[in-house]
Amino acid sequence: MTSAPTTPAGGSEQAGRARADLLVRSAALVATCDDGRRELAGGWVAVTGGLISGVGGAADPEPPALRTLDASGCLVTPGLINTHHHLYQNLTRAYAPAVNGTLFEWLTALYPVWSRVDEEASYLSAWVGLAELALGGCTTSTDHLYIRPVGGGDLWSAEITAARELGMRFHPTRGSMSVSVKDGGLPPDSVVQDEDEILADCERLVLAHHDSSWGAMVRVALAPCSPFSVSPDLMRRSAELAERLDVRLHTHLAEDPDEDSYCMETFGKRPIELFEEVGWLTGRAWVAHCIYPNEAEIARLGAAGVGVAHCPSSNMMIGGGGFAPVREYRAAGVPVGLGCDGSASNDQASLWLESRMALLLGRQRAGARGMTAREVLDIGTRGGAACLGRAGELGELSVGAAGDLVCWPLDGLVHSGALTDPIEAWLRCGPAAARHTVVAGRAVVEDGELAVTGVDEIVRRHHAAAARLQGVTMT
Repeated sequence: MTSAPTTPAGGSEQAGRARADLLVRSAALVATCDDGRRELAGGWVAVTGGLISGVGGAADPEPPALRTLDASGCLVTPGLINTHHHLYQNLTRAYAPAVNGTLFEWLTALYPVWSRVDEEASYLSAWVGLAELALGGCTTSTDHLYIRPVGGGDLWSAEITAARELGMRFHPTRGSMSVSVKDGGLPPDSVVQDEDEILADCERLVLAHHDSSWGAMVRVALAPCSPFSVSPDLMRRSAELAERLDVRLHTHLAEDPDEDSYCMETFGKRPIELFEEVGWLTGRAWVAHCIYPNEAEIARLGAAGVGVAHCPSSNMMIGGGGFAPVREYRAAGVPVGLGCDGSASNDQASLWLESRMALLLGRQRAGARGMTAREVLDIGTRGGAACLGRAGELGELSVGAAGDLVCWPLDGLVHSGALTDPIEAWLRCGPAAARHTVVAGRAVVEDGELAVTGVDEIVRRHHAAAARLQGVTMT
């Protein structure tokens, strides 16, 4: 399992008179999501050098700061962490030929369209998707980019460029597909690669971009796509390479009944049995969806520390009708985070909406006590950090942790009358969008607006790229 870096010396919980770079002050409530799950009325958070240097309540003296952000009337939480996404898919949102298909039908309709993705399209889709996430209170996002069209260029470095421009913390995964239709898989030849080429490029990207230091802005993981698009040998070799490079592993797993059927017919094993056989049952791995495990499989995943990205909206949109056993996972020791999944299956990128959906789906599955807003907040912050191997570093407001936080306004028409519990109000009322989204002590969203310029031009270029992929004439 990837070991976490040693936490840097941070100073006391009260920051004293040391000058902070940023002070977020006058919150209605600060939900720290720390080990004690403290909730501080009238609280404040100080950030220095990109890390949290102080957290306090109304009675605690605030440190002087070079800059302040007003959190009056806001719930302040750690930044939400998106543990599964396919950013390039926002180029094909609500794509009419695929909207009512099963997972396999949906993929088959879209693979030919995605075969036209290139570096420009990858950059634009990442920029748009990450900006959308920031507006919805996300500070760290993964991305599972698993297509590599012939002649498409370096799609992953293009994404990283977009993340750096926006100031988002980013965990791109070098996805891959190697088994095409002619070999018994699902994708066409135009989006698959030779397995030796895949592994060589995985190593190149890790060496070029991966940062293992505490507070890193970019970390790279290895991510063969799924049992129906890669070989067991690629899964094994990816696990061996991840061990050698000390990076994490990610894939789709147990997502759909068709996947169960495919694995039984092709390999004579259930998906999680195959997952274990190829060396992925390890705390180095986190998986997307995992809707269809049995009780024994849940126990094995928990014992190994495998994380699960829960993607409620996508699962409801094109899933096979199942419910991810979120509470059972957590009880078994499985880290559970939230994920938006692809912008062509979910069609939006709001982790606030995923949080609300997780609340509703949990209660639909298990009744009135089946999920609470505090559980969902824990999943979207600490759970996501654990999935990414960054427990204690991300997903909490404690001294020495990364300075990533969100100020959620709890005022206006949609929150009027919500007086007794700001955390429940955060998900039950709304919709909610961030007033401020802070990453490493820098406001990526301030007063509800992106801090960067040029948004309209990016949207124009993104729209043109989407039209080119879909073969649509722009008007």
